[in-house]
Amino acid sequence: MTSQSTMDATGPGDARSAAPLGSAPAAGLRGHPWLTLITVAVGVMMVALDGTIVAIANPSIRDDLHATFADVQWITNGYFLALAVTLITAGKLGDRFGHRQTFLIGVTGFAAASGAIGLSHSIAAVVAFRVFQGLFGALLMPAALGLLRATFPAEQLNMAIGIWGMVIGASTAGGPILGGVLVEHVNWQSVFFINVPVGVLALLLGTLILLDHRAQNAPRSFDILGIALLSGAMFCLVWALIKAPTWGWGDGKTWMFVIASVALFAVFSYWETRVEEPLIPLGLFRSVPLSAGVVLMVLMAIAFMGGLFFVTFYLQNVRGMSPIDAGLHLLPLTGMMIVGSPLAGAAITKLGPRIPLAGGMAVTAVAMYGMSTLKADTGSGVMSVWFVLLGLGLAPVMVGATEVIVGNAPMELSGVAGGLQQAAMQIGGSLGTAVLGAVMASKVDSDLPGNWTGAGLPRLTPDQLDKASEAVQVGVAPVPKGVPEPVAAQITEVAHHTFISGMSLASLVAAGVAAVAVLVALLTKRGANSGAGAGVGHI
Repeated sequence: MTSQSTMDATGPGDARSAAPLGSAPAAGLRGHPWLTLITVAVGVMMVALDGTIVAIANPSIRDDLHATFADVQWITNGYFLALAVTLITAGKLGDRFGHRQTFLIGVTGFAAASGAIGLSHSIAAVVAFRVFQGLFGALLMPAALGLLRATFPAEQLNMAIGIWGMVIGASTAGGPILGGVLVEHVNWQSVFFINVPVGVLALLLGTLILLDHRAQNAPRSFDILGIALLSGAMFCLVWALIKAPTWGWGDGKTWMFVIASVALFAVFSYWETRVEEPLIPLGLFRSVPLSAGVVLMVLMAIAFMGGLFFVTFYLQNVRGMSPIDAGLHLLPLTGMMIVGSPLAGAAITKLGPRIPLAGGMAVTAVAMYGMSTLKADTGSGVMSVWFVLLGLGLAPVMVGATEVIVGNAPMELSGVAGGLQQAAMQIGGSLGTAVLGAVMASKVDSDLPGNWTGAGLPRLTPDQLDKASEAVQVGVAPVPKGVPEPVAAQITEVAHHTFISGMSLASLVAAGVAAVAVLVALLTKRGANSGAGAGVGHI
């Protein structure tokens, strides 16, 4: 981008110094790499925390606002839809207008929407502001990666991404613990109000510290039709994944949205070859390492988020733990991600990403296999071994796949690359929950009737069996009121045994996905453009 176009984009009075590659970072606070990392980590922490903390508050929201179960589902679905659909477009906004501006807008909007949710008195308002949270979160996440890419020199970028990944992992895993404490000892509104001071801190730090780096050939226009096509395709895909557990994978409505998504992706791909400044230049995917990084992120999220989804039910509904206790039992996983992410960054800097990524996915596969062996009475020590291995396996993948995607993209597309990384993780998590959920449902539907009659329990009607199956799929024993204690204990044993058989199969599928990801990891290599940061023009 020329200096004149820079002034057009940023307003009069701004100027850009075209610093050569490899120049030293700005002196003082503004533009300092490690202070930049702290700043973006504070903002990213809000979004990552909200991915899991809100689930703990949902029952209290339902009771307080007299909402239905479907209404409560939209608290999560509305947020996820808005986030997943707009991540890549939000990354493009950062590439066009500067990642500093989009990050600050994202932080401000996310904190304001959080405060508005806490002040809401209806479920409709809560859902509406959750959608706004998703939209502003989408602005924030790719901008954070774009700022890190532009600020850190190549030899320090992996370590920075390692710490960034550590913050995301710790926030995601710590959500249930913090949420449980707040809901139990304060109220559900506090789960959202906590984002306000965090957002204010991130805004103040960002205003003082962040420097707006931009590539000289940053995009100057918007691919409006491309944005519409990609958003429509992503919406149809995510909507199909969200509704598949309710509609069923064989239902016509599910496949209608899947087919619509494929068609829109096809039209989008064609259009991107025709427009002068495409939203996603398809030439990006000529980079085998970048494409492998995107696929790897999807596979990692399928195995991790899909597998962990059932572990929370196992700990709370089968083992009878409170949300706080369940979160504490997951601390070995959280702790290993906190310790392992910076170490993984150092290892990737020294060895390149291929060996750490392949090794990480291999360890993840072993951990998921180990989780398939969990029983109703498995000791905490054995569980901790598998959680430790899972954390150690995931850490290098979170760091390395991010570096492979962002580092192999040109500097002027770092926001789009960051959006791709985040979108891949969101889609993978949704796929993991939907596909492994279908595996669980199929196994429970298959085993429950035989297990039920085999235990000598009264035969259920088809309608009763359907309701019992739905309960067992989340580890809940369908014990009717007034049932004698011995019969209730027998029903509970059958329900938990059936749930564990389903969780075991789902974990084995997740282990298989992780094993396939080992092969994909072998296609990765160090980012070809990773040295383009820490020296681009800045405002």
